[in-house]
Amino acid sequence: MGNRMALCIKICGINTVTALDATLEAGADMVGFVHFAPSPRHLTLAGLRTLGALVAGRAEKVALTVDADDRTLDAVVEALEPDWLQLHGAETPQRLDDLRRRHDLKLMKAIGVREAADLDAVAAYRDAADRLLFDAKPPKSATRPGGLGRSFDWSLLSNLDAGLDYLLSGGLDAGNIAAALAATGAAGIDISSGVESAPGKKDTRLIAEFVEAARRAAGRPAQERIAS
Repeated sequence: MGNRMALCIKICGINTVTALDATLEAGADMVGFVHFAPSPRHLTLAGLRTLGALVAGRAEKVALTVDADDRTLDAVVEALEPDWLQLHGAETPQRLDDLRRRHDLKLMKAIGVREAADLDAVAAYRDAADRLLFDAKPPKSATRPGGLGRSFDWSLLSNLDAGLDYLLSGGLDAGNIAAALAATGAAGIDISSGVESAPGKKDTRLIAEFVEAARRAAGRPAQERIAS
């Protein structure tokens, strides 16, 4: 069921200095920054540069984009200097291969999940990506592919290979994280809207409470982080 003692916590959609400070103070392992205009968490290149510099090695930086072209990704990488590229659109395995050669960064591919058949994509992406992220598949009317506060049936992940490196995302919060970890054995979790008071507005109290609840559920002190 995964290694509970190596829980990786990613807080995504950070877009203010206050939220970043709270995330780093809580001891999150990864900080996600969104460059995708339809998102309420969107950061300009200037915003990426400013907030990225403040991380100062205290957590891994993740650049989240959605079907971005080379020019856009080049600019994002230059501004943020991320450790990871998180690809949250319809990027193909071949696109991931191309990006790995172009940027030499770790790649995380999001896969939307609603039913068991959605996990067929794992076979195509597991070798192309360094890590997968399972998020609830958005409704057809959605204007963005994630950050919608929706969860999916966690039991769908029960048949995954034990060694698969992935983050669990979608509808998580301090109240359900223990159940999510118990159901999936996930070694990593990702949260955005679950620590917000409104779309795109991070709540420092909710950030602290979530990280504490997640560490407690994983059997580790709140301030202990995995080694990068």
